[in-house]
Amino acid sequence: MKIIKLNAIDSTNSFLKDMAAKVKVGDFTVVIAKTQTAGRGQMNANWIVDAGKSLTFSVFCELSNLSIADFKYLNYCVSLSVYEAVKDLKLPRLAIKWPNDIMSENKKIAGILIENTFNLSEISSSVIGIGINVNQNSFSIDLPNATSIKMIIGREVDLELLFDKALQCLKQNIALLNKKEYAFLEEEYLKVLYKKNVPSMFKTAQNILFMGKIVGVSDTGNLQIELENETIKEFGIKEVSFA
Repeated sequence: MKIIKLNAIDSTNSFLKDMAAKVKVGDFTVVIAKTQTAGRGQMNANWIVDAGKSLTFSVFCELSNLSIADFKYLNYCVSLSVYEAVKDLKLPRLAIKWPNDIMSENKKIAGILIENTFNLSEISSSVIGIGINVNQNSFSIDLPNATSIKMIIGREVDLELLFDKALQCLKQNIALLNKKEYAFLEEEYLKVLYKKNVPSMFKTAQNILFMGKIVGVSDTGNLQIELENETIKEFGIKEVSFA
C-alpha cells in the first residue's frame, strides 16, 4: 500500500484519477489531504471541510471481474467499510443512508464518491473518495444536515487511528467483493440501511410529497419504496429525498 500525503489539493479523487491516467498506479494507492479546495460529493455536490479537522482521502482499487451490472455491491462494500470504521465510536443511531451517506441520528457524518474505469462490460478499477467529518466544530448554514463525530460525542478523535481503521475495513471488504460474496455484503448493508421499514414522508425531484417506507434496493441499485397502496416504486439518485 502506497500512501501519498498532501497538505492541500483541489480534490483527492481528481488528483488520483489524473495520476492513474498518466502512470501505472498500484492497487490500494491512497491519496490523503489535510484540506480540499474543490472537494466533490455525489452528483457534483461540494464537500467542504476545515483544514486538518477531518479525513478526506481517495483510494485506487483494482477489481476482479466485477460486472457493471453489479456496481451496487461495490457501493455496499465501500459504505460498510466507512460504517464499520466509525462503529466503535458509539455514535447514536448509526446508519447508511442510501446510497452511501453515513448518518448518526438524522445528521450526515460521512460521504462517499466512487468513480470507475471500465473494460467492456466490467469495472476494472475504481477511485474511491471518502470524506469523514471528524473534529470539525461547525458547518455552514447551507449544510443543515451535516455534523461531525466530535460534535456528537463531545471529544476529539485521533485522525490517524480512524484513517488506518477505514483503510483496514476497506481492504477486507474489497477482498469480499473480489470473492463475489455479494449476498453477504447485501445482507450487511440492508441491516443498517437508514429508515428501512420506517413509514416516512418523501419528496420527488418534482416536489411531490408522498408517504412510504424503504424496503430495499433493486437489482439495478435503485431505492425501493413501498407506497401506501402497497405497490413498490424504484427511485434513482437525486430522484427522491426525505421531506
